[in-house]
Amino acid sequence: MAETMTPQQYQEYVDRRKRAASAKRAVGTGARHFVLIAVGLTMLLPFTWMCLASFKPLAEVEELNPVPTEWHPGNYIEVFKEIPFGRYYFNSVFVAAWVTFLQTLTSAMAAYAFARLQWPGRDTVFKLYLGTLMVPGVVTMIPNYTLVVKLHFLDTYSGLIVPAAFTAFGTFLLRQFMLTIPLALDEAARIDGASHWRVFWDVVMPLARPGVITLVIFTFMGNYGSFFWPLVLIKSEHLRTLPIGMLFFDSSYGRQTNLIMAASVMNILPLILLFIGTQRFIVKGIQLGAVKG
Repeated sequence: MAETMTPQQYQEYVDRRKRAASAKRAVGTGARHFVLIAVGLTMLLPFTWMCLASFKPLAEVEELNPVPTEWHPGNYIEVFKEIPFGRYYFNSVFVAAWVTFLQTLTSAMAAYAFARLQWPGRDTVFKLYLGTLMVPGVVTMIPNYTLVVKLHFLDTYSGLIVPAAFTAFGTFLLRQFMLTIPLALDEAARIDGASHWRVFWDVVMPLARPGVITLVIFTFMGNYGSFFWPLVLIKSEHLRTLPIGMLFFDSSYGRQTNLIMAASVMNILPLILLFIGTQRFIVKGIQLGAVKG
């Protein structure tokens, strides 16, 4: 016959179970944190090596020892002496900023039409629009180049900006986000006499801010480091972006790896600061934008 536990024994039993469950959760949490920290440190290794190599003399860059035996901070000054780094940096930021602005604007307006308006063939057109994401960029390279030449945009800022002003990915991202916003807000604004343009700017866009900021960050980071299209399009030195300008350090006369690393550190540092400062918007934008399909 089973023994009957006293209230005190029962409480001790419950406490033991709670402690065991708490210890199990602590072990699981600790293991997950260990794995995440290990992966994070592994991903930091290339950046750490780049930073350390930027302070090495050229003769030591290829050595296995990651720490310089003699520190050369003058590598950073040498970068500015060898190339017009400031001009290239301005070109990269200028082009990326304009592409980001235009992509965000066009994507937001297209997303509003696909998410908030009812019109014949809307879903079919959206599927066709998404189909362009399956087309490799190299396939559209020659048509884009031909169009740029006919528009007389060759070797200009416009040639770098205009072809990149539209993106199906941005439209998809913002559409998914706008689908999470209640349509009742649009209807209330329309009853008050607001036009579609007013609803778009004053109702939908403020609520879609996390998604918009996510798109802004992705677009800027993607275009800031663009290499192949500027390489094909730009011939004038004063219009070169930073990735193209850094080719100067890798010529037929030799590779100045230490200067490449120094220029790369200065090139990537603003992006790291941008990501650190806005990562909460990225996470929120992706989470909320994935609620509805």
